[in-house]
Amino acid sequence: EELITSYDIIQRMKLSALLQNIEITEENNQLLLNNTVDELVHEKLKNEKIQEYNISIEENEYLEFENNFYKRNNLDKELVFNLLNSNNINLIELERLLKNQLSWNKLVNGLFFRLTSVSDLEIDEVISKNPNITIDQARNIVTQRQLDLKSGKMMRDMLNEATIEYK
Repeated sequence: EELITSYDIIQRMKLSALLQNIEITEENNQLLLNNTVDELVHEKLKNEKIQEYNISIEENEYLEFENNFYKRNNLDKELVFNLLNSNNINLIELERLLKNQLSWNKLVNGLFFRLTSVSDLEIDEVISKNPNITIDQARNIVTQRQLDLKSGKMMRDMLNEATIEYK
């Protein structure tokens, strides 16, 4: 049984707003709050499943994932650290978020990757919408879509089985 505190919610809400370059206002505060609570509940459920399967990550895996995160989101690591510090957001919150994402990806890949299959029709469809990508890139996109679907179903199942109390 894991609790999510108001401190957790505020830290994650500020972190998400900072990473997505969203200003928290009276108009969007409740929406951001609700999304943050949902995100944290999902994260707790994911962590339970990650622990159930004894998923661990090596330091070099994490550092590579972190670097890719900054590149993918076009963020400067030093600038993010400075913004976290100036907004009283604990760096551990960002590390927790990234480690959870990496561990969940490892779990989903381990459980479902061998069950994915990609047809030529699916590859052709992706290439027709994105003519500049290679066949391998199209195959990876289709595979990732299938893994995302499996991940989403597993999350819905976990939410249906969970007892969640709001206080």
